[in-house]
Amino acid sequence: MRREPGSGAAERPDAETRWPMAAAVIVAMGLTVVLPDDLRLGRPWMLPVISGLLLLALLAGDPGRISRRTTELRVASVALISVLSVGAIWSTVQLVDDILDDGRATDSAGELLQASASVWLCTVIACALLYFELDGGGAAARAERMPRSPDLAFPQQLNPGVAPDGWRPHFIDYLYLGLTNATAFSPTDVMPLARWAKAVMSLQAVTSLAITGLVVARAVNVLR
Repeated sequence: MRREPGSGAAERPDAETRWPMAAAVIVAMGLTVVLPDDLRLGRPWMLPVISGLLLLALLAGDPGRISRRTTELRVASVALISVLSVGAIWSTVQLVDDILDDGRATDSAGELLQASASVWLCTVIACALLYFELDGGGAAARAERMPRSPDLAFPQQLNPGVAPDGWRPHFIDYLYLGLTNATAFSPTDVMPLARWAKAVMSLQAVTSLAITGLVVARAVNVLR
């Protein structure tokens, strides 16, 4: 396994644990399984199996804390997030199509709420993982050294006086960013500075707004 420059085999004490990120991936895998067949990409087992194998590869290659920087781990992490993102995009497009065409996956209030909530949460998790992986070169790179010019500016970075020395964003911070961006449809306390961050946050806000608006309109027709 080839190491990137600056990588080390020993765990860094300030590196974050991988388990919150792994838990989010497992939740996304479960949400994919319970989605209606019309809204899911492939068979019920396909995306969870692929995601599970990639997650196991990450846990085996860098267990405990995220501290090793290697090409193989980076590829596995990007592949995992890509699989979840493609699945979320596919489900979102199919949900919108089903709502507009009065499809069977959303023809009752219960099915509509379950399907839309599952798709919405999948998009939140996928975007949180994207922020987590791309900001500052990833968690292992952030553990080694925070970039002088961040891609995403957290309040603790803009005002160091409110944070302890050596503060670094962890996965829960990116999950909070994904959740608030999906509910407020705009930045709240985290400012996107890099172009990729602005693009992802814009896409997430538009997607969340479309899902919310269409679900409300569909719910009015279903409950009428």
